[in-house]
Amino acid sequence: MLFENTANVWEAIGKIAGYLQFSLRPAILGELVGKPYIGPDVFVGEGTIIEHGAMIKGPAWIGANCHVRNGCYVRENVIVGDDAVLGNSCEFKNCVLFDGAQVPHFNYVGDSVLGYKSHLGAGAILSNVKLDHGEIAVETEDGGRVPSGLRKFGAVLGDFAEVGCNAVLNPGSIIGRRSVVYPGAQWRGVLPANSIAKFRQSFSVLARRD
Repeated sequence: MLFENTANVWEAIGKIAGYLQFSLRPAILGELVGKPYIGPDVFVGEGTIIEHGAMIKGPAWIGANCHVRNGCYVRENVIVGDDAVLGNSCEFKNCVLFDGAQVPHFNYVGDSVLGYKSHLGAGAILSNVKLDHGEIAVETEDGGRVPSGLRKFGAVLGDFAEVGCNAVLNPGSIIGRRSVVYPGAQWRGVLPANSIAKFRQSFSVLARRD
């Protein structure tokens, strides 16, 4: 299994390609609306709807009763559970989405794991590469750093985690179960379970001088 013998959940990210190579059995059991592009190494489960204009290159495994919307781009090595939403203008690459995950509008999900019924608001981005392209470390709550062994690592979202619109999760971010990242926030490190990361801007309101 993908998560067997992993001390840290992000270790599974490096195993996705090999897992699909040996486990994937291509088949299209869902409904294709119009003419989406489906590559040869793709499994689509029953009840899943893939709209016209979506591209699924594969290798990819998409479960049952999912909705892959127009303009969605699913690249290589993607695993999606049941009842998930992959939305318009969203890009997915080398990632795992558990059952019920929702990524509906203008999102990037690369080298990441999204837990059960986690949700990304419109425009939320999971950044997966450092500017210096070096190894990504996870910054812990006590100020420590845990090397991930990965040069591409976006984020891990726990079950029911919520990320607000236009938020950016920096490489190696961990969002705990039932935690919330406010819209527009730029988050780095570990957000504990059942927490809220707030972001507030200061505005000055001035009278117009015409």
